[in-house]
Amino acid sequence: MAFKDRLQVWREEFETFLLDVIFERRKGKRARLLRAFLTVLSKVFAAAVQLRLWFYDSRLLRNRTLGCLVVSVGNLTVGGTGKTPVVEKFARALAQRGRRVAILSRGYKSAKRPLLERIVAKIAGLEQRIPPRIVSDGKSLLLDSHQAGDEPYMLASDLKDVIVLVDKDRVKAGKYAIEKFNADTLLLDDGFQYLHLKSRLNLVLVDRTNPWGTGHMLPRGTLREPIRNLRRATYVFITKCDGSDITPLRDQIRALNPKADIIECSHHPLYLQDVFTGERKSLDMLKGLNIAALSGIAAPDGFEESLQKLGAKIVHAARFADHHRYSQQEIINVINDSHKHGAKAIITTEKDAVRFPFVERRDVPIYYMRVEIEILRGAKDFDDAVNRICFT
Repeated sequence: MAFKDRLQVWREEFETFLLDVIFERRKGKRARLLRAFLTVLSKVFAAAVQLRLWFYDSRLLRNRTLGCLVVSVGNLTVGGTGKTPVVEKFARALAQRGRRVAILSRGYKSAKRPLLERIVAKIAGLEQRIPPRIVSDGKSLLLDSHQAGDEPYMLASDLKDVIVLVDKDRVKAGKYAIEKFNADTLLLDDGFQYLHLKSRLNLVLVDRTNPWGTGHMLPRGTLREPIRNLRRATYVFITKCDGSDITPLRDQIRALNPKADIIECSHHPLYLQDVFTGERKSLDMLKGLNIAALSGIAAPDGFEESLQKLGAKIVHAARFADHHRYSQQEIINVINDSHKHGAKAIITTEKDAVRFPFVERRDVPIYYMRVEIEILRGAKDFDDAVNRICFT
């Protein structure tokens, strides 16, 4: 195994170990000591977060404006709220109304420029001259998922008339989108904590099934900032709703933010699509079918539960680390294991599918489940929500 591959294995094993400690799946003295140490670090991190906010509120740090509509979509916790489908649907709805939309992403876990090149650019002060990565120019898909990152690539693949740019400096990327592509609307993917670019609207997603993560700040928990900072939100989207009464959660959100509109939505499955051939199948195919569930996402439980609700019988579950980049051998191993367990199909997520290498095996077909956002409460439908949010 090459050193780069071994490094990825070690990193993912460490991430898995750390998550086990954070979610208290690891017991024993060492795990308790590590949690105590992480608790101290989380208090330091929380203080740093609040100090940074104070700097911006006091204008000691200045945020930038770019003269166009800027909408940030983000969350308070790390991963698992279903943010990408919300960004996609907003971008599509805005584009259909004549907006020239650019999605700005930091490109989490995308391929980095060579280390020496980054060091030279930093020392020479040339970083501002390096243009953002163009995942899509609004006409063509220009980068793969490795270069762009999973979410930007997925968004660019599904949105043919929307510009998608990747850069950690969203101010620079926004200027580029305006100057080179005449963008008049910027969507900040995962932008709630990005304070350097001033957003007119902040859309914050809260997962109904796990609204505040572990309740602890990073690195002891999964909160990026204290939940009281929900007061900065303009709109709160409660995701993964199932129609049941969530009055206690709504009341808690209202206590934290009396002014924000609250919109309840669900992730609605649409169809299955073959990862390699593009063939689409009805969700009815899952009823009574023995399947294997394959995922490398932050919240695999929710994905697997959604398959079971559609009538599938999960006979094998293959879980990998979040954002795991699959090798051919790993996919072949999953196919072999699925075959041994009697699975007639392997079902994965769209986010995982963009990280699959090509394999020729077809004895157990692999499909991803396509989902979209559906408004349940707080607006007649998604179009009404977009009109209220961006055109009033």
